[in-house]
Amino acid sequence: MSTPLSPLSGFSFVGEPLERADALRADADALARLWPDARLLVLDRDGTAFTGADDQPFPLTGADIGGGPGTAVFLGLRGDQAWFSVEASVVDVAAPGRMDLRQAALSWSVADASAFSYARGMSYWHSRNRFCGVCGGDVRFERGGFVGRCQQCAVEHYPRVDPAVIVAVENRGRLLLGRQASWAPRRYSVLAGFVEPGEMLEQTVVREVFEESKIRVRACQYLGTQPWPFPGALMVGFSAQADDGEPEVDGELEDARWFTAEEVGAAIARDVHDDGEGIRLSPPISISRSLIEHWYRQQPGSA
Repeated sequence: MSTPLSPLSGFSFVGEPLERADALRADADALARLWPDARLLVLDRDGTAFTGADDQPFPLTGADIGGGPGTAVFLGLRGDQAWFSVEASVVDVAAPGRMDLRQAALSWSVADASAFSYARGMSYWHSRNRFCGVCGGDVRFERGGFVGRCQQCAVEHYPRVDPAVIVAVENRGRLLLGRQASWAPRRYSVLAGFVEPGEMLEQTVVREVFEESKIRVRACQYLGTQPWPFPGALMVGFSAQADDGEPEVDGELEDARWFTAEEVGAAIARDVHDDGEGIRLSPPISISRSLIEHWYRQQPGSA
């Protein structure tokens, strides 16, 4: 399965995805047959993964722990091998280390980091849906972990993803960047916000940019998406053109400003040589960084 073409590149959690093999989720016999040779990703409740002494994914198969899939989540296939994620609490093995997903995105293979992202998103959904939101009854997960069925009222629950827009807003050769007070010093990024019920993505772009900066967007264009399991978002990336005006912040952002291509280029260079001056940008694993670099490459003289 290939990743759809996009003008954006470089961000994590989208490359070399597993074949999700939806038809196998309801086939308990098939999953049991795949289990002994299956690759397992073991996750703690905090979303970190078991690693070996080399800081790579802990090499574990279904045969290593025995039994069958049980409560494991069937992630899909890579070739003929099944992949599952399991909670550390049900695995009686000792692993040398643990790793956070952000660090794994930098040190694991693209395929393994993408599978970890997928597993982390499912783990978070399971942890927040152990009880029914309708009646409070216990929820039992079925169909390879993709359906939660209330044991009291029989309501079915399905994995949830929260869509959010993230947008590179430009005006007269300048890029709009903002920062939150909780971020690392000097860190700036493009603006983002969650989609509300009854709202088109394009409407969210207009609303969120205005709410956060008082800048009015007059046109926008979709560029790409990134799963962002921190904890369960899907970031939908746009470029946008804005009317003239100076940013004003009142609420979520501590600061928002227009930056020239020269300033953005210098910020990109600080990843290699930080001069201690100017702004720093969001990390390369994020679609926010890809949006910034995509904008920068379009500017005259940036090559």
